[in-house]
This record gives sequence, structure tokens and C-alpha cells, in this order.
Amino acid sequence: MLSEKDFISKPFSTVIENGSFQWSAPSNIALVKYWGKKEHQIPANPSISFTLNNCKTITKLAFAKKQNDSNFSFDLLFEGQPKEDFKPKIQKFLERIEIYCPYLKDYHFTIDTENSFPHSSGIASSASGMAALAMNIMSLERKLYPEMTQNFFNLKASFLARLGSGSACRSVKGNIVVWGNHAEIEGSSDLFGVEFPAKIHDNFKNYQDTILLVDKGEKQVSSTVGHDLMHHHPFAQQRFAQAHENLSAIKKVLEKGDLTEFIKIVESEALTLHSMMMTSIPYFILMKPNTLEIINKIWQFRNETKIPICFTLDAGANVHVLYPENVRVEAMQFITTELVGYCQNGNYICDQVGDGAINFSI
Repeated sequence: MLSEKDFISKPFSTVIENGSFQWSAPSNIALVKYWGKKEHQIPANPSISFTLNNCKTITKLAFAKKQNDSNFSFDLLFEGQPKEDFKPKIQKFLERIEIYCPYLKDYHFTIDTENSFPHSSGIASSASGMAALAMNIMSLERKLYPEMTQNFFNLKASFLARLGSGSACRSVKGNIVVWGNHAEIEGSSDLFGVEFPAKIHDNFKNYQDTILLVDKGEKQVSSTVGHDLMHHHPFAQQRFAQAHENLSAIKKVLEKGDLTEFIKIVESEALTLHSMMMTSIPYFILMKPNTLEIINKIWQFRNETKIPICFTLDAGANVHVLYPENVRVEAMQFITTELVGYCQNGNYICDQVGDGAINFSI
């Protein structure tokens, strides 16, 4: 089992003066939710997620060797324009990973990033953004350490991404990723995400996710604040135990293809996440009236048609509508006629399970 010390870079003799890399990394949607963390971005409970395909960040990292400068040095562009308000988060990230990537201070970086989805869409870009940046950094490290294996490359990229945004560690690989120690998941770790190790039933191949943009505004409460509220939450320990139990249950579901049980676990997890926020001090209600309207419409439609469509939620008002590929026509007809009217300006995004980060470097 790899430890943090295994990710500390060793001395190298290779000299790289300049160059560039480009990676895309997708967002992901948790099925069993991670909510609550310890120091150094360690999760309080394990989680499992679908890696998405279309909602992604594309980041180009250009680098040039510096002379006699011991500080981090970087320019940050978002969609081709300087983005000063993003820089403190990148600075903090570089400071966190310096011990593992000491070569970073040897270079000036130009980070040019963009999202495949509108920045104001209400889709969190921290997971995809940090994963894409981590993949680029590891491409530089692989140039410095040519003997690096692909497996170590992926694990360290996930490890670094986690230090920028916890759920980012689940955006390096696909299609289903587990993050956090769990007795029944071989290779699982609090330090990085791993691909679901068992064979996945055909029911979950190319699973669809239509994201209904109910509220495209700023989050009412940041994820960092939300996670911190679990430290003194009256139901925290019960929640962490529940996550372990649900991960055991969904492991069997993903292997056997039981869509009815999948729906029960995924919807329960979404509502539990929001119940944790409603019962914390201070407390928050992150759902909007239209979120509840959509949920009730989904329940009604599923009861009437027996089509296995369900919902999940992040820590916000938007609704992820999940369904198998073989019912896509019926599901999309329902979504466009019955649900889109509850979205802000009728906006929604069609996505599906994907394979993880993609290297565009030449």
C-alpha cells in the first residue's frame, strides 16, 4: 500500500528547459457521497462516483526554467483572459504539493484553462480543474523521471488532485471510481481514487446523466464550509457508518445490475447529504422549490412507467437525472417535456459516464 512518502519526488538528473502539455479532465458525480474530511484532504468516509464525459476542464500548462528565483511563479488564464481571482487557489495548491513536487519552483508556468460548460452554469469545476492541472504537472514530472510507470503516474496525479479539491481525485480515471479506505474495495485508499475493481454489469455501461440547471448562481455555502460542519455534527458518526454500508451495497449492485436497488441507494445518499446540511449548526437548505418539484416528478414518472430513472444531487440545487442508455429516448422525452421547465432559463446539460482524463499533448 502506497503512503504519502512514496509520492515525494526523488533527486533527478534530467534537465528540461521548457515545453508544454495539455490535458482534459472531467467532472464526476458521487453515488455514495463524501461529506466531511480530516486534515490534509483526507475523507471522513469512502465514496464512489461516475466519471462524466462531456463536462470537463481543458488545461494547457506551458513551462520555462527560471534562474535564481525561489518563489512559485505562474500566470493564469481562463478562456484566454487573465483571471486574477483564481490565482490564490492555485497558489495554495502549489504550496500544498511542494513537498511532493519540489521541482515546481524551478519553472515559471502559464496555466491556460477553459471549461466545456459555462462557468456560470452552477456545475462545480474544482474537481475537473484540479484534476486537469495535476495531470499536466505529472506530465512534467514524467519528463524529469522517464522511468515512471503509468500506474504510478495515475495514482500520484489523483493524489495531487485531492490536495487541490478532494473530489478531484475521482476525475483522473473512469468509469467508476472509489476514494477512501473500504474493507471490500481492493486497493482503496484515503490518499487517491482507484478504479472500481470488479466487473461492472452491462446495465451500467454508458449510463446517462442529464444535469438540470435549477440554480446557476453562487453556492449558498462553500464545500469547505459544508465539510467542516461535520466535525461537530450530531449525526456524523452514523452518517460515516451509513456511507460504508451503502458502498458495500452498491458494490454488489454494480456487479449484478440491480437497477431497483441502485435507485434506492443513490437517491437515499442524495437526500442524506442534504439532510446533513439541514441538521448542522449553522444549518442550510440548499435545494430550491424547483429541485423538489423535479424530484416529485421523477418519482411520479417512475411509478407510472416503471422506467428506471432516478436523481442525485451535489451540495446545491441542481439535479442529476440518471438512467440507463437503453431508456434514453423515453427518459429524454420525459425530461424535455416535464422537467426542463423547472430549470433556470430552460438550461440543462446531457452527459454520460466517461473514461477519465485525456492527454492532448503532442
